[in-house]
Amino acid sequence: MSSNEADGAPAGPGPRPILGTPDEFTPRPNGRSRFVMYIVVGLVVALVAGGWGYVMVAFKGNPQVSGEVITFDVSEPTVAKITFSVHKPADRAATCRLQAVDTDHLEVGSREVDVPSGKADVAFKETLKTTSQATAVSVQYCNLV
Repeated sequence: MSSNEADGAPAGPGPRPILGTPDEFTPRPNGRSRFVMYIVVGLVVALVAGGWGYVMVAFKGNPQVSGEVITFDVSEPTVAKITFSVHKPADRAATCRLQAVDTDHLEVGSREVDVPSGKADVAFKETLKTTSQATAVSVQYCNLV
């Protein structure tokens, strides 16, 4: 115990809060300007969310064409075979890119396939030439033409 505490005298100025005490802060602005600030922040957040939604839909967030692998065969070292289906609008043509990869997920073969208009669902059997043994074949993407 210090001698001041033993005498009953108040202790000197002890540690103070780094940012000050509530009495030292300036008074808050009136409610109207704070309300306007909340409205501005809300509008900015809504604008950013709407822009992000547009970007997701515009850049294939809602595709009209899709490709799906049915089977693939990678038993040969320089050839990969794939059977896949494409779903698209019947009156539109499309282009699909096929990709063969090895055990390190490196591309060892690829090919683009044109899908003619006329049918909405079309199945294909294709063969890809590969530079080394493939372990998987996939439809990388399909786009409407």
